[in-house]
Amino acid sequence: MNLSAVEEEVRREIGVRLFTVLAWLPGRRVLHRAHTSHPDRYPVGGEKSAEVAADWLERCIHQQQPFFGPDAESVRQVFADHELIAELGCGSVINVPVISADGTTLGTLALLDAEHAYGPAQVDRAAEMAELAVPALTELVQRLDENQEDS
Repeated sequence: MNLSAVEEEVRREIGVRLFTVLAWLPGRRVLHRAHTSHPDRYPVGGEKSAEVAADWLERCIHQQQPFFGPDAESVRQVFADHELIAELGCGSVINVPVISADGTTLGTLALLDAEHAYGPAQVDRAAEMAELAVPALTELVQRLDENQEDS
C-alpha cells in the first residue's frame, strides 16, 4: 500500500485535516517528510531535526510510543511550526510510530485535526493503522540510506 492509500484509509476511519508521514533516518537523526496532505505548506523531502522536542523524539522514535496532544497548548509545547498548524485549523495531534517486523522504527504517522477532535480510541486506531505504512516506509528508508552512503 502506498502512502496516499494510507492517508485515504486514515481519513476514512479516523478523520484528519493534516496528514504527514515522516521517515526516521537514524544515521543523521532526522525525520524526512515522505508524504503530506498539504505539499504546499509541508513539502515532501523536507526534514526536521531540532524542530521537535527531545522528549517527543525519545517517546515516538526510541520508545516507540504514541504521542497524543488533545489541544493547541500541547501542540505549541512540542512543535516549532505550531503557528502554521493553527493556521490550518489544527489543534489536536496524534503521532504514532511505524515499526518494521524486526522492531526497527521506520518513522511516524502524524494526524492533526481540530482541537479536541481526537481521544484515546483514535490514538489506539492510529497505532493499529501505522502498520499499513510499513512496506512503503521500509522501501523509502532503504533508498535514502543507500543514497546517503553514496554521497
